Amino acid sequence: MSVAELARQEGISKTVLYSWLKQAKATGAPVPGHNKQPDEWSAGAKFATVLETATLSEAELAEYCRRRGLYVEQIKAWQAACV
Repeated sequence: MSVAELARQEGISKTVLYSWLKQAKATGAPVPGHNKQPDEWSAGAKFATVLETATLSEAELAEYCRRRGLYVEQIKAWQAACV
């Protein structure tokens, strides 16, 4: 799902979504909740991850997950929960 599609679907401007993504990256912890298991993350942390990965290709998403100890299926489930 692209950022544009997510923005349209959720009724949020792309500018706001990109701003949130930029803020999350600026904190130095692009994946929130690094001290917890991913299933224990807050809804906000999961949503931030969904936003961060929204524009990634399947290969990029797989690499992202490998680097952060996540599973593609987790992120896809979180994406589905956002809609």
